[in-house]
Amino acid sequence: MPFARTVLGDIAPEELGIVYAHEHLVIHGGRPVQLFPDFELADVGKAVAELAPVQSMGLRTVVDAMPADCGRDVLMLAEIARRSGVNVIAPSGLHHERYYHDRHWSVRLSVEEIAGLFVADVTEGIDELDYSGPIVKRTQHKAGVMKIAGSSGGPSERDATIFAAAAMAQLQTGCPILTHCEGGTGALEQVEILVKHGGDPAHIVLSHVDKVVDRAYMRDIAASGARVEYDQGFRWGGEPNGTLQLLEWAAEDGLLGHITLGLDAARQGYWSEFGGAPGWTYLLGEFAGLMRERGLDDAQQRILFVEAPGAAYTFGKA
Repeated sequence: MPFARTVLGDIAPEELGIVYAHEHLVIHGGRPVQLFPDFELADVGKAVAELAPVQSMGLRTVVDAMPADCGRDVLMLAEIARRSGVNVIAPSGLHHERYYHDRHWSVRLSVEEIAGLFVADVTEGIDELDYSGPIVKRTQHKAGVMKIAGSSGGPSERDATIFAAAAMAQLQTGCPILTHCEGGTGALEQVEILVKHGGDPAHIVLSHVDKVVDRAYMRDIAASGARVEYDQGFRWGGEPNGTLQLLEWAAEDGLLGHITLGLDAARQGYWSEFGGAPGWTYLLGEFAGLMRERGLDDAQQRILFVEAPGAAYTFGKA
C-alpha cells in the first residue's frame, strides 16, 4: 500500500493534506550558515510559532529540503513535528557542491557507497550527527525524501554521481526525490540521468523551475512524467509575476497535476518570527488570493496543494 514517510512515522497519503512542497524548517550551522549567516534557522520555538498561523489556514505537511551535512538536524525536525502537530518529511541526499569543502566524502565515495548512505537514512534512520564525522548514530527518524542539487544547465560531473546514487536508492526503497535546479535550469537533464539509473519520474520533483518563464519548457518537463515545484511567487518584486503566468498556462494546458508549491523560505529574513517577510502565511494567504484573481479556483488549488504533492511524496503508486 502507498504511504508517506514522515519524521515521526509512516502515514497514509491522504493524511498529508495541504503540503508546502519545499521548505527549510531547520538549518543548524554548517557551511551554508558560514557563507550566509541569514540561513541560520535553529530555533524550534520560532519554527513552531511560524507554523501556527499557517496551520490555522489548513497546512498539514512540510517537506524539509536541507540534506546531509549542511545544516540538517533530524532531532530538531522531530521536535518541531511533535510540538506543532504538522507532518514533517525529513530529507536524505546531498546539496550543491558549494555547501561542502573540496575533500568532502560526497566527492570521494563511489556511487554505490553514496547510495548506501541514502538508503540507510530511509530504511534505518537518519544519523543524529548528520553524516558529519567518522561515527554514525542512527535515530528512529527516517528520511521520506532525497534532496539532491544540480548545477546550471544540468548535473555537473560531481552532481551526476549523486544523481545516480539517488536514483539507485529510489529504485531500492521507493523514496521520492526532490531536486534543486540552479537558476531553474537543467530540469530535463536531471530527469534524464535519474531515469537512466532507475528513477521513477512520477516521484521526482524538480524545484525552482519557475525562475524560467517558458511555457514550452514546462510542457517538456511534464511530458517526461516528472513534477515541478514553484517557489518564486513572492520574489518577483516590481516585475510581472512569472509564477502566476506559468500557473495560468498550466491550467490552460491541463498540467496542474505536475505542479507543487512551496516558499523555499531558507532565510531568517523570510520568516515573520525573525521579523522578516513575507512569512509562511504568504502562500496560503496572499498568493492563493492572487491565484484566484487569475482564475485558479479552489478545485484547481487543491490539485496544487493536495493532490499533486500527495502523489509525488508517497512511496509506491498513490
